[in-house]
Amino acid sequence: MTAATPVTALVGAAGAEALQIRVRGRVQGVGFRPMVWRLARDLGLRGTVQNDAEGVLIRAAGSTDALSSLLSRLETQCPPLAAIESIDVLPYAGPLPDRFDIVESRSGAADTQIAPDAVTCADCAAEIQDPFSRRYRYPFTTCTNCGPRLTIIARMPYDRVSTSMAAFDLCPECADEYADPADRRFHAETTACHACGPKARLIRFDGRAVSFDQTSMLDDVDAALGLIQKGEIVAIKGLGGYHLACDATQAAAIQRLRALKQRDRKPFALMARDLDVIRTYAAVGPDEEAALTSPAGPIVLLEANGETRLPDAIAPGLATLGFMLPTTPLHALLLRRMGRPVVMTSGNLSNSPQVISDGDARAKLATIAPFALVHDRDILNRVDDSVVRFAAGAVRVLRRSRGYAPESVRLPKGFEAAPEVLATGGDLKSTFCLVKSGNAVLSQHIGDLDDAQTFDDFTRTLALFRDMLATKLRAVAADLHPTYRSTAFATKLGADEKMPLFQVQHHHAHIASCLAENGRPLDAPPVLGIALDGLGYGSDGEIWGGEFLLADYAGFTRLGTFKPVPMLGGDKASREPWRNLYAHLTAEMGWGAFAMNFTDLDIHRALEAKPRKILDAMLKDRLNSPLASSCGRLFDSVAAAIGLAFERQGYEGEAAAQLEAVVDRHALETEDRLLEYPFTIPSLKSSGLPYIEPLAVWNAILGDLILKTPAGVIAARFHRGLARVLTAMALKLAKRDSEAGARFDTVALSGGCFQNRVLLELTVHQLEQQGFSVLTQKAVPAGDGGLALGQAAIAAAHIIRNGPQETQKIGGSNPCASEYQGAS
Repeated sequence: MTAATPVTALVGAAGAEALQIRVRGRVQGVGFRPMVWRLARDLGLRGTVQNDAEGVLIRAAGSTDALSSLLSRLETQCPPLAAIESIDVLPYAGPLPDRFDIVESRSGAADTQIAPDAVTCADCAAEIQDPFSRRYRYPFTTCTNCGPRLTIIARMPYDRVSTSMAAFDLCPECADEYADPADRRFHAETTACHACGPKARLIRFDGRAVSFDQTSMLDDVDAALGLIQKGEIVAIKGLGGYHLACDATQAAAIQRLRALKQRDRKPFALMARDLDVIRTYAAVGPDEEAALTSPAGPIVLLEANGETRLPDAIAPGLATLGFMLPTTPLHALLLRRMGRPVVMTSGNLSNSPQVISDGDARAKLATIAPFALVHDRDILNRVDDSVVRFAAGAVRVLRRSRGYAPESVRLPKGFEAAPEVLATGGDLKSTFCLVKSGNAVLSQHIGDLDDAQTFDDFTRTLALFRDMLATKLRAVAADLHPTYRSTAFATKLGADEKMPLFQVQHHHAHIASCLAENGRPLDAPPVLGIALDGLGYGSDGEIWGGEFLLADYAGFTRLGTFKPVPMLGGDKASREPWRNLYAHLTAEMGWGAFAMNFTDLDIHRALEAKPRKILDAMLKDRLNSPLASSCGRLFDSVAAAIGLAFERQGYEGEAAAQLEAVVDRHALETEDRLLEYPFTIPSLKSSGLPYIEPLAVWNAILGDLILKTPAGVIAARFHRGLARVLTAMALKLAKRDSEAGARFDTVALSGGCFQNRVLLELTVHQLEQQGFSVLTQKAVPAGDGGLALGQAAIAAAHIIRNGPQETQKIGGSNPCASEYQGAS
């Protein structure tokens, strides 16, 4: 609570005892006003409560004890979807009614949080299954504790007239519930029923009539399930976009969906009726169950149980399955009599944004799904399903979207006066971030900006957020990469609106994102940031991807890196792992030594068949083969060496995901440490910068291939060796054995490689064993989906410390290993 002054001092001992209470946070559309109304009535207070652009405004009069009780109970009895950020209390001397009322909302400059969408609550789930309820089998049943929020809002404040529910007038019975303070639908803006709300219909995209046996099918929703059970693909209009659904146990339907959707290998998401169905196919621990049943209702990555198997085409080459429970009453009714999972993948062609409009669905999905289960409530904002995974003792968000976005992250101590800043993130897994009133508001996952439709969605969603938050931007931040579309957009926006542009180095942004999420104060000392990913533009113009940075919000010093290896063919190396394998082998030992010693290996024969003369010329002349200190490309090359995704990756990170999937758990947990692959840490001749050298690792891997060591054991030894050398590098850089003592005691881990559960858990464990405090990311993705938060924090920190500035690049220093200097 912001006000530290006792209530007695605010209201006085006699006369008008009244307070004005300003509540900020996620307090609109979540049943907060009805809760205040009930508390005030119970306490005998008079006054008003209303939504406005800043949150919720309460004006209440009564006894000092009653007012004190109201203030304490606001926090202790907060509705399940609400989140109070601050409460400001002032005396109030204006007129008030003789009773306590909810009054009409006021508009103005927005300074409140937009609530994420929430899956169906237990009360509504029971209601739609109750034959005696008037909402029996109603697919759009909601209350203040569940239902759509971000997906249907057009502007703030969150009232029915500001949403796509404005098209549906309340019937008398719903109007009574809406007006009844004792009802859980009191002022629930999505209140509706069969008589007055949205309707679901089963249609054919070709326009022909749909008929079904009404003696065996209860309604259109039930008929849609019947089609799925018969092997059909059905488009389903969900909460934040269309899905494509089919029976997850029918291999032919899955293969047909892959072919028509043009998604050959990327895993499909699954939806199941209940936890018992999920447990038939996957292991569900307590934390994973909590995530599955949470109001966010994300896709949760679970270990396949290996006993009851689904077709391999669900998640080719992986050991995990992505499950979610029904997210809306429509989905719950659809799966009511389905005792097995269904595929529930985004309704789009691969690499295009998820379809949200009925017209686009007919135009773009008709070639994939002949049938569609649609409804007449418009989806105003595209919001994909979120993805989480349990790792290193916590549930971690991998894709932050439905159920989480746009929940804000409170910036740490020192950022209270942060200016309003926009950060445009990266081009892959794009999100943006707006800073307002000390909060970082992260958008939902938008996608890869190389796709023109996705970029259009980025600009449209940003315009909506700026309007809803009424931002008055003072600066814009973007990646340092000169050809990113997000950077070009930020550059033009800065010029058009005459505000400075801060270009932030990619891996610095990763580490700053981790610091901000973990509440690291602005004036805290630097940490060692270990940022591991595919690639990012370095401050020296080279490609980075395995970096050790002494970093805070103000800047960084590059203390160490991975060995730079050519990306043979440029961007093609990110898609074709064999190119990285060839580059690594020739960089480490040369083709001659490799061919002489390992000619009997399958990988020798496979690489020998490639156009080696052209490849060697490219390497010699650095033709389209830029050096990259990339941990991600090292993962690709090791995966290719043991035959995983050798020729081509079907999606970003496939090779690394398969390498993690094949890890032999017994070897991971019990093998002698001497069998770990032995990375070393020499120094670069050009700069003296210490780097991770994999030459001995390659000799060990090739030796194991000669011995026909199982792929899972090789994968385990690689992961263990990598985690070991990351810890060794941290110890080396801390100089714990030197006269100066330790330079840092905290290590922050970020970058897409740390979404690998095995690597994260090994690294955290070993760093903590050596006495380091370890910061990791949970609520914000460690991959590029979290970049915008780091960019925003860095830009805000620069303005707080230095005032308004001209456009600048925030790079950092890149000294020799013996020339360490503070980042601040």
